[in-house]
Amino acid sequence: MSPALAWYRRIVVGALCLVAAGVGVPLLLLWTSWPPAVAWAGSVLLVFVVGWILAGRFRRSWGYTEGPEELYLTYGVFVRQLVVIPYGRMQVVDVTADLLEQALGIATVRVRTAASTADTRVVGLPLTEAVQMRDRLAARSESFSTGL
Repeated sequence: MSPALAWYRRIVVGALCLVAAGVGVPLLLLWTSWPPAVAWAGSVLLVFVVGWILAGRFRRSWGYTEGPEELYLTYGVFVRQLVVIPYGRMQVVDVTADLLEQALGIATVRVRTAASTADTRVVGLPLTEAVQMRDRLAARSESFSTGL
């Protein structure tokens, strides 16, 4: 996964913390006194620091490999998960990127299957790699089609 994935998470956490502090502190100062506002600001700062640290761990937790008959995906910081998707079960493979992902040059490959619980995604790939992966998976899903 691209190092830009960690920066993506850090920017999102930073923006959310900035909004929480920018709205919460003035409202608390307006309705109460300064100690609750300082406590709120400290809590938001703590969330930001934890989010900053976990962003790097989140990026390192993602991994995938394309086996001969299945796509293997592993992820999770606190709870590790392994998802195995047979190529023949893949129905739709697409590439998505929101504005921030586009600015950072990364994209997400979404794999949809007949079972909605098996839908998954590979996040934080460089855009060219994501497009190549989509093409490979689409070709393999056609060649392994199970005739559903």
